[in-house]
Amino acid sequence: MASLSAATRFLPSTTATATATATRTSYRSKLWLKSLRFSPLLSHVFLPQKCYLPPLSTRRVGYSTVSLPKCFASDPEQLKSAREDIKELLKTKFSHPIMVRLGWHDAGTYNKNIEEWPQRGGANGSLRFEIELKHGANAGLVNALKLLQPIKDKYSTLTYADLFQLASATAIEEAGGPNIPMKYGRVDVSGPDQCPEEGRLPVASNIVDLLDAGPPSPAAHLREVFYRMGLNDKEIVALSGAHTLGRSRPDRSGWGKPETKYTVGKEDLFSLIAFAITKDGPGAPGGQSWTVQWLKFDNSYFKDIKERRDEDLLVLPTDAVLFEDPSFKEYAEKYAVDQVAFFKDYAEAHAKLSNLGAKFDPPEGFSLDDSPPKGQPEKFVAAKYSTGKRELSESMKQKIRAEYQAVGGSPDKPLQSNYFLNIMIVIAILAYVTSLVMN
Repeated sequence: MASLSAATRFLPSTTATATATATRTSYRSKLWLKSLRFSPLLSHVFLPQKCYLPPLSTRRVGYSTVSLPKCFASDPEQLKSAREDIKELLKTKFSHPIMVRLGWHDAGTYNKNIEEWPQRGGANGSLRFEIELKHGANAGLVNALKLLQPIKDKYSTLTYADLFQLASATAIEEAGGPNIPMKYGRVDVSGPDQCPEEGRLPVASNIVDLLDAGPPSPAAHLREVFYRMGLNDKEIVALSGAHTLGRSRPDRSGWGKPETKYTVGKEDLFSLIAFAITKDGPGAPGGQSWTVQWLKFDNSYFKDIKERRDEDLLVLPTDAVLFEDPSFKEYAEKYAVDQVAFFKDYAEAHAKLSNLGAKFDPPEGFSLDDSPPKGQPEKFVAAKYSTGKRELSESMKQKIRAEYQAVGGSPDKPLQSNYFLNIMIVIAILAYVTSLVMN
């Protein structure tokens, strides 16, 4: 029908009847466009979008190469590109552990008892602000932010909240862990005044004070922290398994040895590779790891905690309690012998943690594996709605969109359908075109 409308604009007419014909055509065109209010055939075609547009200087403008803007907090295509850059970063900086920690700590401030956003905390990008980076629990995370900032600068349409969680999930996957069923579209907080107060995340050294003071026990401490986020015992144990990555540094947490044979970077090939690139930041030697291969994601954490045969491997009170508390022990024993079950439960728990407290745009979020992502506007191809093979010009498409909007077309409220009226409209248009040709 769009092509029929376009055709009527270029029919020959005599000079004497040009004005009258134009008047009749304009009047009938308005009637025709108003009648589309009841038509389902074109209700989704010419939809004006309220979206962000990247700077024109960084985009090649042209209908043949650029699809309609995407109305998301983050651009899905830029997220995919950023994911590839993060993979390259991990290959050179070996920053898997700190990237996981960055995503966790941005999301882990969530309080299920607070409904308002962003007061409830969670994955909202607030960890990029200095006031929150200086919280005791976030010691050292400034190094992760420094590594990611060039990627954020390169892909300016991404939110920090999405970037932090993307880096965290990618680090798990690139270390040999499971694929995380992530969704994106998280909205960032706007300023440091929206950061959560300090104390929502525990500082590891505070566990000493808890033990010296008696109750709560390590198990009670874990439940106090994770129950506040809405997580259960199975998810607590599964997430604890991420300690298969990384090390504890006494200068940051108060726990662990300054260095071991697994972290000194001299005695084994694994550490030599890990420390070959950098002497500072996330890849610097030192600290004490929970596992021998602390850049490999597997179920060795549970095996090593259970056996405790190596004094160079770290075991915190909150680690040991996983095999002491009856509820925790059920899952810890299972994961120690069944890596497939651990990977499955971990992937689900990680995805849940990454969504805590987040506000999504679109509200349902979107996956990078969707094709196209859920909620993404379909690229407008006029030929799909034309009886001919030639596509309308760009100026004509813009004009038709404007006319559709003028009669009430909206992307939020599709026009109602009336199939009997649709048939009458088609008949009327054919009769009108026939009369013009006959005249």
